[in-house]
Amino acid sequence: MSPLSSLIEIAAGVRDRLQRFRVNRRWAKLCENGMHLGADVWLPDSTWIDPDYCFLISIGDHCGFGAECLILAHDAQMDEFIDAARIGRVIIHPSCHIGSRTVVLPGVEIGPRTIVGANSVVSRSLPPDTVCAGAPARVICSLEDYLTKHRARLGSHPIFPYTKNALTAQERSQIVEALRNQDGYMVGGRSAELRGEGGTPRTPFGARSQQGEQRHRSRH
Repeated sequence: MSPLSSLIEIAAGVRDRLQRFRVNRRWAKLCENGMHLGADVWLPDSTWIDPDYCFLISIGDHCGFGAECLILAHDAQMDEFIDAARIGRVIIHPSCHIGSRTVVLPGVEIGPRTIVGANSVVSRSLPPDTVCAGAPARVICSLEDYLTKHRARLGSHPIFPYTKNALTAQERSQIVEALRNQDGYMVGGRSAELRGEGGTPRTPFGARSQQGEQRHRSRH
C-alpha cells in the first residue's frame, strides 16, 4: 500500500469515528431531553426528531429508519390564527421499520412489527404486524403475507452473502450480471449486526433514558 493510500485509509477511519461520536452524542441528548429510545435501534443522523417535543416520542427496541425521515410531535400551522399549536405523542413500538423520507405526524401509534414504505405520511395509527405505505399511509398487506412472499423468492432468486468489507470489482460485476433481469437478496446482514459485525451503528442494548423508560412503561 502506498503512503498516500495509507494516509487516506487513516483519514477515513478518523472520519468514521467522529461520525459515530456525533451520532452517539445525539442519541444521548435526545434521551436527556426525555425521549424514549430503545436498544438496537438504527436512527440515522438524517432523521429529524422534533427537538422541542422529543419527550413525547417513544421508539421501541429493534426499530430502523431509512434516510431523511421526519418525526413530528407538534403541528403549529394554525398558530397564527388561533394562538395555539397541536401536540401529540408518537409511539413507535418495537421492531418497526420506517422507509426513507417518511413523515410521522403527532398523535399516532405504529406497530409493533410494522413496516412503513418509503415516502409515506403517517397521519393515523397503524396496526401491528402489517405492511403500510402511502400518503396517508394505509395497510397494504399483513406482515406474514409479506414475509411468506420473500421467503419463497429466496429459493428462486440470486442470493449473495453479506460482507462488511467493500466488494471487489469482480464481486460487483458478478452481482450486476446476476441481477440483469431480476432482483436478488443480500443475506446475513442482520446476523452480522447481532454479532457486532454489521456496518450500521445501532443504539446499545440497555441504553435508554430513565425518564423516557418510565413514561414508556406507563403507556402500556
